[in-house]
Amino acid sequence: MPSDDLGTAGMPDDARGGRLAAAMPSADAPARQRSLRAHNLALAFRHIMSAERPISRVELADRTGLTRPTITRIVEELLAGQLITESGPARSQSAGRPRVGLTLSARGPAGLGLDIRADRLAACLVDLTGTVRHLVFRPVPRVDGPAPELLRALGGLAAEVMTQAGTSGLEVVRATLAVPGAVSAGTLVRFAPPLGWRDVDAGTLLRAQLAAATARPTTADPAADPVGGYRGAAAGVPAGVENEANLAALAELYSGESADFVYVSGALDLGAGIVLGGRLLRGARGWSGELGHVTVDPDGRECACGARGCLQTCAGLEVLRAAAGHRDLLTAADAGTPEMTAALETAGTALGIALAGLVNLVDVGTVLLGGSYAVLASWLTAPIETELRRRALSSRWAPIEVRPAQLGPDAAVIGAALTSVEDVRRDPASWLNRT
Repeated sequence: MPSDDLGTAGMPDDARGGRLAAAMPSADAPARQRSLRAHNLALAFRHIMSAERPISRVELADRTGLTRPTITRIVEELLAGQLITESGPARSQSAGRPRVGLTLSARGPAGLGLDIRADRLAACLVDLTGTVRHLVFRPVPRVDGPAPELLRALGGLAAEVMTQAGTSGLEVVRATLAVPGAVSAGTLVRFAPPLGWRDVDAGTLLRAQLAAATARPTTADPAADPVGGYRGAAAGVPAGVENEANLAALAELYSGESADFVYVSGALDLGAGIVLGGRLLRGARGWSGELGHVTVDPDGRECACGARGCLQTCAGLEVLRAAAGHRDLLTAADAGTPEMTAALETAGTALGIALAGLVNLVDVGTVLLGGSYAVLASWLTAPIETELRRRALSSRWAPIEVRPAQLGPDAAVIGAALTSVEDVRRDPASWLNRT
C-alpha cells in the first residue's frame, strides 16, 4: 500500500479488496492512448481484486471490455509476476468445460509495518491479499539517545521479519512506521511528544537502518542463509512514516468497518483517524486528527505541545497510568479504587466534550475506541455518550454509537503493513517492471 494518497481511496471489504479496487483511479473502459499497458493491467487487476470469487478469463474480458487476446497476455504477465494465481474452476452459467478462476496471490510482494508502543516494538507482514503473515514483538530497548537509536532497534526487528518473508516466497516492497505525531511528506516527523522527536527525518533514518540490518547475514555460514539473494534487494527497500491513528483507522476500514467513523487512538499519544465516505480525512497538509491537542480546559495543565488544557492532559494514557499507580490499567480499573474511578470519569467526560465538537464539524455517526481505550471501554463509554448527547447537535435525531475498535492495539501496525503494499495494488505495472 503506500502512497500518501492511500487515504483518498476506499478500502477493501475482504482479502480480495472490493472497496479498495472500486476506488482505484482507473477508468471503467480500456485505454486507447499512452500508458496503455499500465492502464489495462491496472484495470484487469482491479476487477480480479474486487471479484467476490475467483474470476475466469472470459468473465474478465466481459467486465473490462478488453479483447480476449489482450486479457490472455495480461493474465500471463500477472501470473509470472506472482500477483495472481489460478484458483480452481470459476463457476460458469454455461455448460461445458469448467473455467479456471483467477484470484490474488499469497506469494510475491508484501508490506511491512512497524510500530512503537509504550512497552514494546511491533512488526507486521501482510501479503497482497491483505492477510497478516507475521506479527512479532520485541521489548522497547532502553535508549536515552536520539531517534536513530530507537530506529536501529526497529531495523533489526524488520530484518527478522524480512528473513521470514524471504523463506515464505514474499518480498517486502516497502516499510511504513506508525508514529504518534504529525508527519510531513511521508518521511519527516514534525512533532511526536511521546518520543521526544521534533523535525526528525525518520523515513530516511529508517531506510538506512533497514539497509544496515539486512546487510548482516542471519547465520554464521553465509552459504547457509536461505535468503542471501533476497537480502541484497532488501537493502533498497523504501521506508515511510505515517501517523499511527490514521493507520489504525485505515486498518479498521479494511476489516469491514462502516464508511463513516472516527477512530480514537489510545496508544502512546491521543489522536484520531477520521473516515468519511470510505476515505481518510487527512487535511490540507496531512496533519488532521490531532484530537489530543483540542482544548477542553483553557485554564488546565500545560501540555507538552506548549498549550494549556489539551485533551491529552485530561484523558491521555499517562494520566490514567498515574491514577493506576502504574499498574496494569485493566487491573486497576477492575479494582475500582477512588483514584482510578475518578480518572476514568474525568477522561471519559473530556473525551466526550472533544468528540462532540468533532461530530458537530464532520458529522460521523460512530466513535471507535482504539488501543488501550478499547480495553477501558466499559468505563469510558458512558461518560463519552453523556457528553455527546448533551453537546452533539445530531444526537437529537440520530444517536452516536460508541464502541471498542475491532483490531485492538495491533490496528496501527496492521494498517502500516497494508499501506506498504498499496502501490502494487494500485499500479501492478510498477511491480512487473521491477521484477
